[in-house]
Amino acid sequence: MQRSLKWLAVATTIGMIFVLIGGALVTKTGSGMGCGRTWPLCHGQVMPTHITSQLIIELAHRLVSGTVGILVLILSIWTWKTIGHIRETKFLSFLSFFFLLLQGLIGAAAVKWGQSSFVLALHFGISLISFAAVFLLTLLIFEIDKKFDAEKLFIDKKMGGHIFAVSIYSYLVIYSGALVRHTKSSLVCRDWPLCLNDAPSLPTNMYEWIQMGHRTAATILFLWILYITYLAVRYYKDQKVIYWGWIISFILVALQACAGVLIIFSRLNLYIALLHAFFITCLFGMLSYFLLLLSRSKKNYS
Repeated sequence: MQRSLKWLAVATTIGMIFVLIGGALVTKTGSGMGCGRTWPLCHGQVMPTHITSQLIIELAHRLVSGTVGILVLILSIWTWKTIGHIRETKFLSFLSFFFLLLQGLIGAAAVKWGQSSFVLALHFGISLISFAAVFLLTLLIFEIDKKFDAEKLFIDKKMGGHIFAVSIYSYLVIYSGALVRHTKSSLVCRDWPLCLNDAPSLPTNMYEWIQMGHRTAATILFLWILYITYLAVRYYKDQKVIYWGWIISFILVALQACAGVLIIFSRLNLYIALLHAFFITCLFGMLSYFLLLLSRSKKNYS
């Protein structure tokens, strides 16, 4: 496999992580309107004259997203032509560019016309699908040289069911987390794990319900991945990709949970919040890889 294609794939994967973290940074710092209601220009200018921190963050995110978009397009076309014989390649190539383009269009629409928090929360999830596709394309490229050989894996029905279900569920958890950010509900509950706010009670408004709904969903995800990791350690010791893959996944979900708790106690520390987004991005990439492995092992079901 051409070394240049490998370098492009790795660079594009890293670039997609920066797009996702950049989007989280824009939301966390309230920089979505940093360039006003104009897109792709900033306040209707190529070179804005009145510079603010919000403008710099928003403009940098647009530039990074545009640059990475070009890389994704090149990678999609190149892999289509080079390893198109691998059955997953063409689908992932289309998926990676289509969802990145969709993410850009939603972002542009939000700037020009505004969107509800429930629609804006889709933004991160759509970018995440593009990241997962790029990540899997990268693994396919390295797999040609047997760096990631997963052709002979056997995944039984129980493990397969967990992989499929927890992957879909994780996406819903991610959406609920994005909704917390976009509705500015991150600190509406000052305590953890319950939303006491000096008086024990059920959530009393929409923002508290969104926050507690996300916490509950994230706790279930943590426990679910813990259980799947237990199954992998007990029954898949001879299949290292599954064995170590779920151990890594559990580490990531544990780090993501810790970051989520620290967000509350640190009163929304920006760096911790960005780590929170980074860990869930990596976790979703791992779950997407398990889905790829599952699609290959269906023929082995008994």
